[in-house]
Amino acid sequence: MEFNFRAIPRFLFGPDSTPPGYLAARWLFLRALGLIFFSAFYSLVFQIRGLIGPQGILPAREYLVEVARVLGMQRFWFAPTVFWWSSSDRALVAVCLAGMIASVLLILNIWPRGALVICLVAFLSFIATAQDFASYQSDGMLLEAGFLSLFFTPTGWRPRWGNSDYPSRASRFLLIWLMFRIYFESGIAKILGGDPEWRDFSAMDLYYQNGPLPTWIAWYAHHLPHAFHEATAILTLALELVFIFTMFLPRRSRIFLFFIITPWQIGIILTSNYAFLNYLVMVLGILLLDDKFLAWVLPRNLQRPVPTDFSDPAMPLVPVAPRDWLRDFRMWVQAFFLCWIFYSTSALLIFMVAPQAPLPRSPVSALEPFRIANEFGLFAVMTRDRYEIEFQGSLDGQTWIAYPFQYKPQDVHAPPRIYAPYQPRFDWNLWFASLGNWRQYPFVFHVEQRLLAGEPDVLALFGGNPFPGHPPEQIRAVLWRYRFSDWTDRREQGVWWRRDQIGLYAPAVQRNPDGKVEILEWPDAPETNP
Repeated sequence: MEFNFRAIPRFLFGPDSTPPGYLAARWLFLRALGLIFFSAFYSLVFQIRGLIGPQGILPAREYLVEVARVLGMQRFWFAPTVFWWSSSDRALVAVCLAGMIASVLLILNIWPRGALVICLVAFLSFIATAQDFASYQSDGMLLEAGFLSLFFTPTGWRPRWGNSDYPSRASRFLLIWLMFRIYFESGIAKILGGDPEWRDFSAMDLYYQNGPLPTWIAWYAHHLPHAFHEATAILTLALELVFIFTMFLPRRSRIFLFFIITPWQIGIILTSNYAFLNYLVMVLGILLLDDKFLAWVLPRNLQRPVPTDFSDPAMPLVPVAPRDWLRDFRMWVQAFFLCWIFYSTSALLIFMVAPQAPLPRSPVSALEPFRIANEFGLFAVMTRDRYEIEFQGSLDGQTWIAYPFQYKPQDVHAPPRIYAPYQPRFDWNLWFASLGNWRQYPFVFHVEQRLLAGEPDVLALFGGNPFPGHPPEQIRAVLWRYRFSDWTDRREQGVWWRRDQIGLYAPAVQRNPDGKVEILEWPDAPETNP
């Protein structure tokens, strides 16, 4: 039998209507993806002015002016954002609101492909200009999943199940490939990172305490026996390096993997606040299920008709539409972008284990500004201690009052809360900054100056303003070491945390009568390391 090579593009990138199909899985996945995009924009609309607004911590306007000065016309590729036209407060909020509206349309299955384009443009516009506040792996995951979903999504204004527009094999595979890389590359990073805690299986002993923003459930998980933490460390490596390969095996293995990774991700969600990261990874797992399985578990009102005769695996579920130039054009556009992303992500995976591999790097670097072909490596190195930065103000230089935070640990009597997928980027970045020094994270010094000026957009990032009448005369950033309380302290004193002050994290500043900022004291706290 002669093999028809000309049929390969249509087999990979054309509509795949062979049983058992993935229309129900696609429908569920896209609704969940819309919810994740909505959570991302919902959290941004309350923070974006304080983060990158004209009077924010890292103004987008100043950043884009500098990018334009250095790169000239290349600036549009380096920073793909609609904020080139305007980065005013109104423009920033308007883009967030547009993203929220588009995500609702995606949830309601109204013009899903167009809604997804708007979500991607709006979110990428923020990521391209947010500087320190857009350095998270979860942002790249969402952009990559959203872009790949453009080729997975049915066309039309109200496609319902999309019976007339089946997804291609390649688009679904690339989404599965994304999920595989998130797990496998994280496992590779743990091995190559050289952290002895992963090698002696003690990595989880302090994980619940020292993560960015733990929950109250993490306090109880922290106090479980060492054997439990050792077992979860072993299972983490086993899942990321071995079990995850079952997603490429026949359907029973994929379904089995779904029922492994879903409760795993739920456990992470309950003990940590990693924004939408774990929700996205869990939602990608839906694509491991097919219509035959979902017809068995979904309520009748959420089911689509599925043929009961699966004896002929080549039998199409619907008549194949005749070929036309527009369908062929879409297929070749899809082939171009999906092949480009597959090469780039495969090369990044190879570079992790063989940095000098003789592979062209230009296709990889060309996609970097768009964050749609990413390298992952979650928790390659575990943090040994927990540090927290606290901003304090004073009217006389003697009495210092702390600015309350909304989300990160501060009051030792307040239980850590669960608020993910909401992402408080300011609080998150302070956790990262606490692991280094203020010169590595200059945004902390910018916050001090904004608080000294009483900027309302920056104050809105905090839980309150202890100086409502007039900004303080002096501001300082103090570094604390935190640790979970034990059972005795929790029962007798009602405290969730214990903390010890280390010293200044950044220079203490004051505003002189002439309006200039003067440094009063330089930090003497030792640098902290993860």
